[in-house]
Amino acid sequence: MRQRLGKQRAFWSISLTLLFLGCARAADAPPAKDAPSRPANRLAQESSPYLLQHAHNPVDWYPWCPEAFAKAKKEGKLVFLSIGYSSCHWCHVMERESFESAEVAKLMNDWFVCIKVDREERPDIDNIYMTALHVLEIHGGWPLSMFLTAEAKPIIGGTYWPPDDRVIEGETAPGFKSVLKSMHEWQTTKAKRLQDQADKVATATNAALADIVRGTALIELNRSLVRNAVVEINNEFDREYGGFGSAQKRFRGPKFPMPPYLGLLADEILHYQKEIANESTKLSALRTYMSKLISEELDSTLDHMARGGIYDQLGGGFHRYSTERTWTVPHFEKMLYDNAQLTEVYARAFERTKSSLYRRIVQETLAFIAREMTSPDGGFYSALDADSSGSEGLFYVWTDQELQEAIPDKADLALVKKVYGADREPNFESKYHIPVRVKPLEEAAKESNLTEEQLESRLTSLRQKLFERRAQRPRPFLDTKILTGWNGQMIAGYAVAGRVFGEPKYLETAAKSADFILKNLRSPDGRLYRTYNARPAQGNPARVLGYLDDYAFLTHGLLCLHDATREPRWLNEAKALTDTMAKDFGDKESSGFFYTSADHEKLFARTKDQQDNVQPSGNSMAARNLVRLWTRTQDTIYRDLALRTLKTFAGPLKANPTSLPTMAEALALYLDEQDKHPQKVQEKKETQVKGADANQSESKVKITAKAEPAKPGADGKQVVTLTLEIDKGWHTYANPSGLEDAIPTKVTIDSKNKLKEVKVEYPEGKAVKDEVLKVTYRVYEDKVTITATVQRAVGDTGPLEVSVEVQACNDTSCLQPGTKKIKIE
Repeated sequence: MRQRLGKQRAFWSISLTLLFLGCARAADAPPAKDAPSRPANRLAQESSPYLLQHAHNPVDWYPWCPEAFAKAKKEGKLVFLSIGYSSCHWCHVMERESFESAEVAKLMNDWFVCIKVDREERPDIDNIYMTALHVLEIHGGWPLSMFLTAEAKPIIGGTYWPPDDRVIEGETAPGFKSVLKSMHEWQTTKAKRLQDQADKVATATNAALADIVRGTALIELNRSLVRNAVVEINNEFDREYGGFGSAQKRFRGPKFPMPPYLGLLADEILHYQKEIANESTKLSALRTYMSKLISEELDSTLDHMARGGIYDQLGGGFHRYSTERTWTVPHFEKMLYDNAQLTEVYARAFERTKSSLYRRIVQETLAFIAREMTSPDGGFYSALDADSSGSEGLFYVWTDQELQEAIPDKADLALVKKVYGADREPNFESKYHIPVRVKPLEEAAKESNLTEEQLESRLTSLRQKLFERRAQRPRPFLDTKILTGWNGQMIAGYAVAGRVFGEPKYLETAAKSADFILKNLRSPDGRLYRTYNARPAQGNPARVLGYLDDYAFLTHGLLCLHDATREPRWLNEAKALTDTMAKDFGDKESSGFFYTSADHEKLFARTKDQQDNVQPSGNSMAARNLVRLWTRTQDTIYRDLALRTLKTFAGPLKANPTSLPTMAEALALYLDEQDKHPQKVQEKKETQVKGADANQSESKVKITAKAEPAKPGADGKQVVTLTLEIDKGWHTYANPSGLEDAIPTKVTIDSKNKLKEVKVEYPEGKAVKDEVLKVTYRVYEDKVTITATVQRAVGDTGPLEVSVEVQACNDTSCLQPGTKKIKIE
């Protein structure tokens, strides 16, 4: 499929080159227009703040709905799909340049049916079409712009397009108007070729999503998988500025906080500390070294982020990511999920280190959440925009003149400038200062001839003056959408902080939010909704069935709340949600969990997420929750679900450890608990082995054997021929298999008297390429013949005892290994 699409891309590159050059960024975006005076389109009836931002565009937008596709089919038009979110800077740029343009809107309305989607409200749609973009080997991002058939199959797409053509490095990069005209021409003159392209892309997208987790790799669940993840994270560590990236690229490009990395490192520090405390072996030195190394990586990252521009030094809370290595210049949007996860990370770090810096970061971040991101009912809002007054970051940055006006006292101004780096050249767009803490508090205090307490006291007062002056500026847009999963993460942040700091008000806030979500975003039959946004006369404010991460993240929050309060109701609610999740999202044929429930809206593909990015995947968090529920309830149902999920993702975890750090964290928790109860786990394993024959590998293989000659002659030699007939749809592993953790088919032959020699010749088997592990291995299918030459002692004419060990697998799972024994009389 990849090769065929490569040829298809060549066809497009000749005939529609503009689509692949359309990702050039605008150098400077014009300010947003004031739109309420324009007529409203269909998006005015939606509740998503992002869709409402486009409600007065002259574009005849549809929300994602059957009516839009029916219209496209009836009128023989393509669909133009635009996916974004309310705090997306380049989404705003494309809106101002194109979607608010009467000229561009006319082209869109005349030639296409146009659909606008909020990716935070409908992550399933976003995930599928982003995968399609990656299948086409086009760099992804938002806004995600995609042309579809009337059957919703993707044809081609990109991200941001400027409205007009531009010359970049001697080549013409097409603008959005050119893209629209070309697509319309193709639909008018070569609709069949567009349909063929769409069929190929849809098939490749389905294959890409299906290949994410295909079956269960035969990999032993042990601590080496966890260690490998830690080692790979270590290889990505920036030893100068903290954080993670590519050392080969000198850590150029954006740098994200990566809370899943930080969570795994925090857990592993505690693991090594416990091991060191419980043993006095030679391994203690190694474990002490590992604990120290991981601590340095974690603390260096947390320290640099806390002092950098990615952290709002005046108002608290973290921006989404840094645009460069040093954490100085952020992308200024603030997301709830970042601040939720980092609150939990910093609170846990304080628990270990007692760092006053970490305490302050948690306190200031939660003060920011309470002040700006919390609804009166207790739910948490989604995001603050990066832009204000039409420019990115303008709310957060300072000129020298603005600093002087806010702090007229020369000594105070000098102190602020020195501590926050404004005594140097501007660090943003050559004219603005982003406040950063240039040095740790201890060093800054010594240079100012103050104690740390004195310096922090003065800075607190001066920060308040700057904060109050900043509050008078036009504010960034606040997305008041309440998302179940992100609220679950923020509940966890508050609960962990409340437990660590012994702060009742944090626990009260967590409980209030949990009550709000469980009351307002859960149906009478116990199912979750994704989003809540109350607007007058808009019907039920809760809408869209919840996704896997909504269940997993909310369960995580409830478990953290139970850990902090020991109130049984939070554990009971976590169990109820997990039971519903297992029923509605579980993969009945294999294992793990689909991203959408069985009765969710059917798109052209169904995903099973397995990538921990800036947030953990739903499967990783589900596995972690299942282990935690097992440890708290000792209910083996949760243990078995956890074990199946861990086995399902062991292959991807081994092949690409840093893609699943939270899954590694879940595995570590499982192994630690297993070590506490080895007898119970062993009993379970023995029960499985002695259980129903249909669950054992030998039940899928019929074996016959004969020896030539039937009785050994004077030379004592016999040739034994074994025929294995393997059930249709099943296979066993060849010997050798080429797969490290696979159990190969193995033949052993013996007799009452010890045989002098046995030589077994195994067939090569069929080659299979594993896209996850990036290896080729070999299997036996259908009918297989294995021969063995036996050299017997003189006079040994008794029966031969033959044992064949096999493990039978199909495309989705593997059975317990088994051994079949037969006698050759």
